[in-house]
Amino acid sequence: MAENDLLYKAENGIAYFTINREEKRNSINAEVIQLFMHYLDKTENDASVRVLCITGAGDKSFCSGADLGGASGAGGGAAEYAALIKRLAGFPKPTVARVNGYCLAGGMGFMLACDIVISAETAKFGTPEVNVGLFPMMIGALIFRNVLRKKAMEMVLLGERMSARDAMEMGLVTRVVPAADLDKEVNRVLHSLSKKSPIGMKLGKEAFYAMADMPFEKAIDYLSKKIMEVAATEDAKEGITAFLEKRDPVFKGR
Repeated sequence: MAENDLLYKAENGIAYFTINREEKRNSINAEVIQLFMHYLDKTENDASVRVLCITGAGDKSFCSGADLGGASGAGGGAAEYAALIKRLAGFPKPTVARVNGYCLAGGMGFMLACDIVISAETAKFGTPEVNVGLFPMMIGALIFRNVLRKKAMEMVLLGERMSARDAMEMGLVTRVVPAADLDKEVNRVLHSLSKKSPIGMKLGKEAFYAMADMPFEKAIDYLSKKIMEVAATEDAKEGITAFLEKRDPVFKGR
């Protein structure tokens, strides 16, 4: 396994995953997927890490999708990629995508599986699979949960590239900043998340994803129970005490 294909670093409560295949537009193969799964396990089990950031090496590509010229080909590794997207979408810690360049095909899956997406205004987005006789199957589940149906169908059927501003207008991207300000904004968001309650965010993420497809009344009843669960944590008690004492809370993830 080429371990340098995915770089991992953890510091100051933040884990950084960098797809390191710049010469191949940060495309992914079976080895990269295996490394992702390995480091996701490591990140989840490391109590000192509170937030995860995913990006691509260089300034040209975030991720261009599957390595069509690799051993797996176009359809190979579909089950493994699907497992990775499910793992990332349900990850218990906050996830941030730092989109530094082209975000295409399977790369859109990585981006959409993250909670927050911060993009350089020079980045380009798209689902070009239709142009080579394929179709964006697995990532369709994420696209249809983030974009209005007609806009989603237009995107996947035409396979055209769109600007970062258009992607944000569609709901694919959280925020867009000048390329020169990308790291500053990403770091600001990451450090803000790293100071929040780990247990509060974990329970909150689980609850929000669980209730997403529930009928309204069932969702309200479910969330009324979950707020009591969050309120019973040590972090919630610390947060309220700190607010009343006009000081910064010290969260311990309990």
